[in-house]
Amino acid sequence: MDPLVLTAGSALVAAIATDGWLQVRSSAVELWRRVHPERVPAVEAELAEVRDEVLAARESGELDAIEGLEQDWQRRLQRLLRDDPALAVELRRILDEQWLPATSPSPAPQVHSVRQDARAVGPGSRIYQAGNDLTVTD
Repeated sequence: MDPLVLTAGSALVAAIATDGWLQVRSSAVELWRRVHPERVPAVEAELAEVRDEVLAARESGELDAIEGLEQDWQRRLQRLLRDDPALAVELRRILDEQWLPATSPSPAPQVHSVRQDARAVGPGSRIYQAGNDLTVTD
């Protein structure tokens, strides 16, 4: 099987289980719309079902189920590219710009440490300070 299709099928299944799944679904549907517009409603419904299945499989730890879904979408994408080989360019773009970024973990927040010092000058001066180190995250 084409390496592009293998990667895209796995990324699609992973990406539809993210918060950005509506955009992922939309881009997948657009691939079918270009080649088989009559299948668009079925593909939309199937992607929604797969999202539910992936979320349930993750929750229960059934990694075999996720693997099976990936293989299913790899086969579907392979057939789609067989029907329109020129679609490979668009699939690569969507994979790189949407599906893979959707599955990448968010960058860790940056942490900055600030040291505070306080001094009293003169007799009888008082200073109230809760702590010496403060950590701020972005």
